[in-house]
Amino acid sequence: MTSVLRWTVVAVLAGHGLIHLLGVVKGFGWAGVTQLKQPIGPGVGVIWLLAATLVLATAVLIAAQAPTWWWLVAVLGAVASEVAIVTSWSDAKYGTAANLILLLAAVYGFASLGPTSLHAQFRDRATEAVTDAHAAPEALVTEGDLADLPEPLAAYIRRSGAVGKPRVTNFSAHFHGRIRSGPDQAWMPFTGEQLNTYGPRPERVFIMDATRSGLPVTVLHSFRDTTATMRAKVLSLFTVVNASGPQMDRGETVTVFNDLVVLAPSAIVDAPVRWTAVELTTCRGPSPTGIKPCPRN
Repeated sequence: MTSVLRWTVVAVLAGHGLIHLLGVVKGFGWAGVTQLKQPIGPGVGVIWLLAATLVLATAVLIAAQAPTWWWLVAVLGAVASEVAIVTSWSDAKYGTAANLILLLAAVYGFASLGPTSLHAQFRDRATEAVTDAHAAPEALVTEGDLADLPEPLAAYIRRSGAVGKPRVTNFSAHFHGRIRSGPDQAWMPFTGEQLNTYGPRPERVFIMDATRSGLPVTVLHSFRDTTATMRAKVLSLFTVVNASGPQMDRGETVTVFNDLVVLAPSAIVDAPVRWTAVELTTCRGPSPTGIKPCPRN
């Protein structure tokens, strides 16, 4: 949910929840409420109080970008609110419009964060990948591990501080910035998170939340067993990209390789890569051209 849309929904729900307090005041006889002409007793006042609490709680949870379950609170709030409105329909019927907004927010919350969402798939795959990576025994990187590597690459690993420390089996990274799909396309602000694991079965899972034309777009990349996929959804509901195949596999393999060299140098010593020195600062490695420059030491 974009910032403007999120705060608009928060404002509507906050006002809607506060209005429910009028039913509480009248139901418990704390004061006269001229806006509500139909009688409200203490029992119905409890329903108005429950509705107010749930709707206001939903507004707070959305404002705080709450955990994955806030959509459930939103659904309960919409139901309680509508029950309260029905008890004073002629006075409060226009509140149904706010409840429709609340239900739409709940649908989006379920689609974007619920158990079937791309975010849930990211969490599940990341957890599984880390579990597999931790199954491998940890060992320190030694000078002996560098003996068979080209000297520029060995020097790079030394300069990274990896020697004498445990091998990196996995890492996570968080990103924010902007991205566009072509030189003539508009920039899209985004935040992203990825998890990489290294060992016998290198994996990479990456999720990105971007905004295009004011609408939220979620993208999930996955690389496992040399196979890559990418899916993108608008509003977490409508699939606009569902890519896979040899070209995707090749491109994501290069990305995993680049992450290895730049973000996890100590994992290079166990990587299934055949390195060959070409020049003082160049090695032959797996890349689209067959030549991959060694990092400068």
